[in-house]
Amino acid sequence: MTDASITPSRPISRRSAFRDFAAQLNASTWIGMLIVLALVLAAIFAPQLATHDPASQNIMDQLAEPGANFWLGADQFGRDIWSRILYGARYSLTIGFFAILTALIVGTLIGMIAGYVGGRTDIVFMQIMDVVLAFPSLILGLALVALMGATLTNIIIAIAFTATPAFARIARAGVITQRDREYVQACQAMGFSGPRILFRHIMPAILPEVMVMASLWMATAVRTEASLAFIGLGLAPPTPTWGGMVRDGFDNILSSFHLALVPSLAILLLVLAFNLIGDGLRDAIDPRLKDAS
Repeated sequence: MTDASITPSRPISRRSAFRDFAAQLNASTWIGMLIVLALVLAAIFAPQLATHDPASQNIMDQLAEPGANFWLGADQFGRDIWSRILYGARYSLTIGFFAILTALIVGTLIGMIAGYVGGRTDIVFMQIMDVVLAFPSLILGLALVALMGATLTNIIIAIAFTATPAFARIARAGVITQRDREYVQACQAMGFSGPRILFRHIMPAILPEVMVMASLWMATAVRTEASLAFIGLGLAPPTPTWGGMVRDGFDNILSSFHLALVPSLAILLLVLAFNLIGDGLRDAIDPRLKDAS
């Protein structure tokens, strides 16, 4: 056998693996990503895109109609709706991102430990998660914010607390599926520690499902934050939040319906975008789910 007849195997690069995965995403997923990217950029560059100070009040501009001076009109305090929408995106995205990131880390850790250790540890951890999961997320978040106070940190903690059980359950299910595989048994036979097996070998296998859950729960987090603001448990005025803008717009819903309509459409657009991303990632990771749906 000559050297020319030997064809060395080439490892698949991360770039090619990413291209293969991106090719499996459907058009709606890319649309969702573009919407989220556009809103993120709008939030980042809000000071440059805003035409007015979002907290500036002018009674002379009360309930101004959309026009050259106020692109989307002004509210009952004369504040520019366009500017408040831009700055409100900052709070919605910040609260949603950090709440779900916290829930992902804490919930995945709990689920991985429960699934790998098993026994009484699994029973105790999952029963606690089931108790939290038994309460509707909005009701539980409302109670926690009312108890701790409506600050940015407390709202993030409250939403993260409601989302943690979902991540714990999906991480536990993934670990239980993987812990009896041959590669895990081989790692155990070689004397690898439990944390090394969990974080270096099992976690990469369950991470795609966790990320799909994160994208779907981002939509829930945005909706929960808006609902809390709508009932008066969001960030205190004059902080611009989409839920608070919807609530303020209801006072003039008959004469100036756009005051509530514009922030409602912003919430709808962001929630729809995250749902599109989550559904697309789910279908790309497991095409069988797409065929079954």
